[in-house]
Amino acid sequence: MFWTWPLRDRLALAAGLAAPFLVALALVPFRTSLSHTNAALVLVVVVVAVAALGSRTAGVVAALSAAAWFDFFLTRPYETFDITASRDIETAVLLLVVGLIVSQLAARARRLEVITVTDAAYLARIHRVATLDADTVVDGVRRELTELLGLNACRFQYGTLLGQPPRLHNDGSMTVGRRSWDVDAAGWPEGEIELRVHGNARYLGRFMLTPGPGPVPPLQARLVAATLADQTGAALDTSGPAG
Repeated sequence: MFWTWPLRDRLALAAGLAAPFLVALALVPFRTSLSHTNAALVLVVVVVAVAALGSRTAGVVAALSAAAWFDFFLTRPYETFDITASRDIETAVLLLVVGLIVSQLAARARRLEVITVTDAAYLARIHRVATLDADTVVDGVRRELTELLGLNACRFQYGTLLGQPPRLHNDGSMTVGRRSWDVDAAGWPEGEIELRVHGNARYLGRFMLTPGPGPVPPLQARLVAATLADQTGAALDTSGPAG
């Protein structure tokens, strides 16, 4: 499974193992003059850096590695995993606990950064569609929906309601026939999925979505898809009845 991780996470995990060892080794010449508290703070900085660059797992590994090498290189008896002084035990435990906490906080900050970037990408899609007119909005939204939802294909039907395909609703939920479909748990239903387009409460057509092989997009992406459909309806409604 390690080789399926993103390269950034693999490098961070390797750094979590190696960086505390190298830093603790570099502090060995100063271990008699450097207080254990200051040495522990240096190792905490290493843990924070690893967690910020990588994942929570990398941060946890770095915290464990930092506590172990702090014990091995910087506490008496040196170059053993034994600690005789109670104060050194407290420092090592605090180093481990603080390292675990900051790795959790750093991972959360990274996740929030990803969410912010994703939200910005969603807003950019909505903004791009808002600049389209009735002649180009359908093709523009087809492209946006294909990328946003990871579709294999997307086509638009004007003014047609033949059959009863699975339907993606404005709230991001789905129905198959008259039954509710838990898309997050069960995945996309088979066949094409309709996303209806209305303008001024008047049905104008529908996007027919062919899902791709990837995972189901999150609720936020499905809500953006519904917003794009609403924008399509607003643009088409201003051009008069569809042909």
